[in-house]
Amino acid sequence: MNQTTQLPDRRPARAGSGATVITPPPVRTRARRGPSSQQWAAWGFLTPVTLYLVLFYAYPLWRNIDLSLRNYTVRSFVHGDAPFTGLENYLTVLDDPVFAQALLHTAVFTVACLVFQYAFGLVLAVFFKQHFPLSATLRALFLVPWLLPLIVSASTWSWMLNSDSGIVNAALHAVGIDPVNWLTSPSWSLISVIIANIWIGVPFNLVVLYSGLQSIPTALYEAAALDGANAWQRFWRITFPLLRPVSAITLLLGLVYTLKVFDIIWIMTKGGPADSSTTFATWSYQLGFGNALPAFGPGAAVGNLLVVAALVFGLIYLKVQRKQNAS
Repeated sequence: MNQTTQLPDRRPARAGSGATVITPPPVRTRARRGPSSQQWAAWGFLTPVTLYLVLFYAYPLWRNIDLSLRNYTVRSFVHGDAPFTGLENYLTVLDDPVFAQALLHTAVFTVACLVFQYAFGLVLAVFFKQHFPLSATLRALFLVPWLLPLIVSASTWSWMLNSDSGIVNAALHAVGIDPVNWLTSPSWSLISVIIANIWIGVPFNLVVLYSGLQSIPTALYEAAALDGANAWQRFWRITFPLLRPVSAITLLLGLVYTLKVFDIIWIMTKGGPADSSTTFATWSYQLGFGNALPAFGPGAAVGNLLVVAALVFGLIYLKVQRKQNAS
């Protein structure tokens, strides 16, 4: 098969110049191709996710920020002519005497729920790893609190902790202990909602931590047993350190969820009595919708404080995770 090769043009220059002019070969330009089928497929999968994030995350967040920076009333909320006030709503929230109580209750509620949910979940995960008869059935029953609608769980706990007809006070009376005003006493209302939320969150910790335990090789436990390590030493030297990545993501997700818990507290105590169980989530709702004259701006400002808190803890987790991966 004959092929024609185009060589550079070596034509002599003008007479007497003694130089040879070399003409470069013509440059061939390639026609631009459109997106490939893989690129179209990538955009096809990315577009629905992007639309979902914009419609259900970005727009509500932007709308909430706009609410917190304007003086919205019922009329201006409908017509959209609220005046811009800057950080005035945030200053109003910070000067409110309820702010310190809500901040303290949010911190106590979040820390107590995280600690006990993780501790109970870890104990149950280690317990179910033993693979005894009916372990799978019993583990499935522990998931019931997590699967129930929150309104059902909160209503059930409200009935159980009722001061007059609750089963908890009936049991205390049966053993000679005076009844407790769980939901109507300022000293017990926050503890009551903490107990209910712990009961709801333990199954999530159980599922995630149990999955993490399955990834730990059994050969490590066998080698430790041959070296004379008892069960407690095997837990602290093998199980707990190797569960650190799973524990970190479990605590982070639990933190984000617990910060925004609203329905459990609102159904059981409505943040009372006397704001004794008010958190940022319930306070934000009460400011925006719970009063005769709704304060949309301050309510949105409190909600944004919750978003910032969750974002800060998320960034801290990412930084710690990067340090662990680098080491």
